[in-house]
Order: sequence, then C-alpha cells, then structure tokens
Amino acid sequence: MNKKICVIGGGRWGENHIRTLHEMGCLGAVVDLCAARLEELKAKYGMDTYTELDEAIAQGYDGYVVATSAETHYAIGKKLLSRGLATLIEKPMTMRIEESKELVEIAARTGANFMVAHILLFHPAINKIKELIDSGAIGDIYYMYSTRIKFGVVRTEENVFESFAPHDLAALNYFAGAPAESMTLHRGYFLQKDICDYVLAFLEYPNNVKAHIQVSWLHPFKEQRIVVVGSRGMIWFDDAGDKQVRFSAKTVDFGSVRNAGDLPRLVDAEAEIVPVDYTDMPLTRELKYFVAHTDTPPAYSTGADGYALVKALEESRK
Repeated sequence: MNKKICVIGGGRWGENHIRTLHEMGCLGAVVDLCAARLEELKAKYGMDTYTELDEAIAQGYDGYVVATSAETHYAIGKKLLSRGLATLIEKPMTMRIEESKELVEIAARTGANFMVAHILLFHPAINKIKELIDSGAIGDIYYMYSTRIKFGVVRTEENVFESFAPHDLAALNYFAGAPAESMTLHRGYFLQKDICDYVLAFLEYPNNVKAHIQVSWLHPFKEQRIVVVGSRGMIWFDDAGDKQVRFSAKTVDFGSVRNAGDLPRLVDAEAEIVPVDYTDMPLTRELKYFVAHTDTPPAYSTGADGYALVKALEESRK
C-alpha cells in the first residue's frame, strides 16, 4: 500500500490508528493541538506532524482519519468533506442528527469518499456471517437478534443503549443490507432516575425481517451473542464464549403436511463450525478497507450508515 493517511487526534484511540497505519506503511502525518504530544508520537513513529489542520490539508494526503473527541467530529469532518477529501470519522459520527445528515449531504455533493468507523463491521466473524448470508446459505432472513449484557461499566451521562448497542445495531443493519425501518425501545430504569440500565429494542427491516437487541449493565453474567435465522438455516456467534461462528441447516418442512392435523417436519441438522481467518485485528481490517477506498466509494460502514446509527441513538434518548 503506497497511500499516505493523516490521523487527526493523537490521544489513546488516535494512537491505535497511528500505530496500525505505521505498521501498514501508510502513516503520513498526525495533527494534534499539543506540540509535546506530537514530539512524543514523532519519536515513536517518525511521521510529519502539525498543530493546525489546514496545514495538513494543504499537503494533500490520500485520506484523513478523525480520531478526536466526539464533539469535534462535525467541524473537522465538514472541513475535510467540503474539500472532497477521503475521510474516516470515528463513531459517533457527530453528536446531533442534523450534523450527521449535513455531512452525508456534503460528501454526496463533493464526491468525497466517506466512512464512519464502526469497528464491529470489520470483525472477522461478523464479515464471515455477512458472507454466509450473501451466499444464500441461510436463504431469506427471518429474524436476527443480538445480546450485549454484563455486570458493571455503569455510565452516569449516557444510557445503556447509547453505550452498548451501537456495535450491535451496526451489525444488524449490515446483515440486513439496510437500516431498520422502525425501532421500538422498552427501557428499565433502576439505578438512576434518567439513565436506563436495561433496554430491549425491537426492529423492523425491509422484506419483513424482524430483529431485537438486548443490552444491560445490570446482569449476573456476560453474554455477547448474535443469531441470524433464515429460511434454509441458522448462524450464531458467541463473542463472549469460544468466538466460533456456527452454521446449521435447521429448517421446517411444510411439504410433509399431507392431511389436516399433520404437523410440519422439523429438519434438524448438526451445527458446523465455520472457519474464520483471524490473521488481522478489526482495526487493521478497517484501515485497510479505508485505504483501499480513498479513491472509490466504500460499500459499507459509510457516512450514510453512520447517520442511521446517530439517528437511532437520538431516538433512544426520547
């Protein structure tokens, strides 16, 4: 890869981008307001450094990664996208739905290749599930669900849906190939008056696909599980367990119903472990994808996908 990427933000997560791009041979520069931090990073990674974003833009790097605090994403993203520059913005894309919508519109107008960093979409297991769905292995999707429940990490400024669910919602949208058409949230408030600790969200997707997401930080054990059920089979992934993707051709045969009162035949099948290539970490896969799409539009994890997530999170606060 001969592309050179500029990372904006040299904080903890920003350095993860910096280090990964350096390992890929694609690190061009870093922008940060703190000159001392830039000196520290330059000593480790040897890239160009800037305290002013405009100076980095003037150098014409192949792409820009925005890894600053969330409240700055809109202003920085607008400056980059207005110039038609390939841009990857960390989640959340912006703090307000109107800002996210505007960034998507700017990118469409200028032709900027625009991604939002939803890292679960680059998890090898999630990519494998999508590959199986697209191959027709499970037929038409009937329903999906995701659980992300554990004890602890209680927030005081954001609800559990905002904290836990963005990854799961991004994954379900990815599997369905479109954002949910509607979402209904059932909330539980137990520890704090205005911040929910438990949410069960019901989602409706195109083509009559149903889904739900369960999140809680008040649960006796940890579970992170995704299940996709279709007309020809089922897929599931236990991220808190053995991290294996499993497929089974379980289905229901209505052709066996010959007479009134007959029951359809359950076609059971053994679960198969599907091989998954874990060679690259999700962040590496994400950045490789971004580098490969600085000149061509990304197919997923796009600005439009990021907007759909911001919209859903805003609805969760109502």
